[in-house]
Amino acid sequence: MPPESLTLHKAAAASDRSRERARTARNRRLLVHGTRVLLLVGLLALWEGLARAAVIDPFNFSMPSKIWDQISQWALHGTPQGPLWEQIWYTLYEALLGWVIGVIGGVVLGIALGRIRFLADVLGPYIKVLNALPRIVLAPIFLIWFGLGPASKVASAVVLVFFPVFFNAFQGAREVDRNLVANSRILGASNRQVTLQVVIPSATSWIFTSLHVSFGFALIGAIVGEYIGATKGLGLLVSASQGTFNAAGVYAAMVILAVVALLAEGLLAFLEKRLFRWKPADNSTGR
Repeated sequence: MPPESLTLHKAAAASDRSRERARTARNRRLLVHGTRVLLLVGLLALWEGLARAAVIDPFNFSMPSKIWDQISQWALHGTPQGPLWEQIWYTLYEALLGWVIGVIGGVVLGIALGRIRFLADVLGPYIKVLNALPRIVLAPIFLIWFGLGPASKVASAVVLVFFPVFFNAFQGAREVDRNLVANSRILGASNRQVTLQVVIPSATSWIFTSLHVSFGFALIGAIVGEYIGATKGLGLLVSASQGTFNAAGVYAAMVILAVVALLAEGLLAFLEKRLFRWKPADNSTGR
């Protein structure tokens, strides 16, 4: 076979393999998403059936149809505290602000302690002690300090977000390839240049790993603060529904929270893919 024909044959074979891999990956994604939908539909149908047959108490456990009716009522006619979108935005604002502050504080302090061993030796025990505290119980204290406004909810979100981000940033700064740092020193890089151009880029993947879970923590902090005392927000909806023994209202607020968390997770995953396009794709088949 002539060399030109052999080259064309290899290129065609490689193209066929690429198309086959893409088709296999696409089919697997469809299978995964289809199975997820079927599982969710099956669980909801089972819940609805058990509640209607009085196998489980519909007053305490409610049922999906009543939860959907509650969400529709809130969306169309508003909640006792005001329009539904206003409650969602209030909680989202508190969670976002707390998340941003907690992420910035965790990244800055984590990188600083990861780079400066003396600072890590001095502050390390205090950070470990603070991390050992049950941070949810700080919400009533923040309520006393900052009142019923958003500041107390933001503070609750900050303390929940800070620590996972801090420890990942700290570990990422410590795990930087020493050869890269040494080569940067040889090329005349200053401490600031090494931190900005070597350490932070190397720790970015560690930091992004914590961002996926930290926004959920921010939502938890905002919701717990609103549940304890607030004038608006989804946490107040949960508290008010519980106070009137409205199980459907409690579950409806939880569904709305889950949707918000999933949208935030999707946005973070999209940003991570855009920032880390250089990383090889995960071709595992989940065996």
